[in-house]
Order: sequence, then structure tokens, then C-alpha cells
Amino acid sequence: MSIVRFNDLYKIYEMGSQQVSALNGVSLSIDRGSFWAIMGPSGSGKSTMMNILGCLDRPTAGQYMLEDKNVSDMNDDSLSEIRLRYIGFIFQSFNLIPQLTVQRNIELPLYYLGWDTEQSSARAKQMADKVGLGDRLDHRPSELSGGQMQRVAIARALAGDPHIILADEPTGNLDSTTGIQIMDVLSDLNKEGKTIIMVTHESNIAAFARNRLHMKDGRVEKIEED
Repeated sequence: MSIVRFNDLYKIYEMGSQQVSALNGVSLSIDRGSFWAIMGPSGSGKSTMMNILGCLDRPTAGQYMLEDKNVSDMNDDSLSEIRLRYIGFIFQSFNLIPQLTVQRNIELPLYYLGWDTEQSSARAKQMADKVGLGDRLDHRPSELSGGQMQRVAIARALAGDPHIILADEPTGNLDSTTGIQIMDVLSDLNKEGKTIIMVTHESNIAAFARNRLHMKDGRVEKIEED
């Protein structure tokens, strides 16, 4: 069953008097519980695709269906609600709040979802345990390694039980050994049923995904499946 469908999607940016086509008629179906890697050179459209997937941007034309919702034409408030309830984000630069502890960073999306303090605390501890950081709840990001910070980011992404995890170069700031450890965490989450879509330029990282989508000039060049 598809969780994501792109139907003839276009994204055109106005650059002064010029128009730049970032996506050119992309059609794509992503099944629930699948693991996708999006690859391609700089300017291929993969970042634009990720922004639209994450409801951070809208297509110029075409349709984006997220489950049974057409999010293509939603207003900003509706897109914010979709992001909060449906999507968990993992970034290359972690995007943790340095002043907050591990626990408070993980709890952050739950605050916006309206969870009470007791529920949020229990959920944060559960997610920290899940990524192997149950003994680091009172630490701040500056006291953690890069791999540990990315694990906190994964726990935060999971906290609200999103339908999709979007990972943008999740190993980009990590050494190769730590990067593989993070990919093992994501693989385990996928085996538990989470839908994961990531952008990466590293073929060994993309190999963890069962579906690999190659972008070129705003189009889908090819899709590889294991």
C-alpha cells in the first residue's frame, strides 16, 4: 500500500528573470514500510524532492498524496500540522538545541503535540533506550559524540510515532564506522515497520536501502530494487 505518491510533479523556481526547473514531471510511489535512498549529483533535484516530501515546500504543478491526503495545495498551517503528526526529520547537522538536555530535546515535538509532562518524560526515556542512550538523558549535546547526537536526533524523530522518517544525509557528519552504526539503527527501525526515505551521496550508505532512486536533471533516472 502506497504511503507516498507523486503524480507528474514539477517544481520551478523564479531566479530573477529566469526559471529554473528543479523537478520535471516526477511520478513515484513509495510503499508503507519501505526503505528508500534518493541519490544524484548536485542540482539533480534530490534536495527539492526531500523538501516537498517533508512538506517544507510545495510543488509548482502536479499532485503529492501523503496517505489519503492531497498535501500539494495545503496552506502553511495545514502543512505544519502534517509535518508535526506524520513526519520525523533527521538532519546531517543533527539540529539539536544545545541548551537542552537529551531528554528535553527528545521531548520537544511532544510539547507541540500537546502531550503532558509525565507522558512526554516516559516517552523520551523509552526512545532514548531504543537508540542506546538511556544513560545520557541529563547530558547536553556538547557532552556527546557525533554518533550520540545523531542517535538523539533519531529518538526525537521517533518520539511522536510519525508515519515517515525523512533522513537528509544522516551520516554526512560522521566517520565511516559511526555512520554504519547509525545505518544499523535505521535498518532496525525499518524492520519494525517504519517507512524511511533518505538522501545520501554515499553508495555504501544507500546500499542499506532496498530501493534506490537516482535523480538527474530533475527527473527520475532509474530505480534499483533489492
